[in-house]
Amino acid sequence: MARYDYKCGSCGEVFEVEHPMSAHPKVTCPKCGKRAERAFSPSGIVFSGSGFYNTDQRGKRE
Repeated sequence: MARYDYKCGSCGEVFEVEHPMSAHPKVTCPKCGKRAERAFSPSGIVFSGSGFYNTDQRGKRE
């Protein structure tokens, strides 16, 4: 199950709904009962450092 953010076009309420990735349910706002659309939210993955593969995946050279 995946969690998705939804935003109501009527009242602006933002809330989270959990459903399978393959499902496309019609979601209603818990505040006003109007239809809500899925909102885009960026991923929480951050790659930082001098090089992900160079430093983390290779063995040490001597």
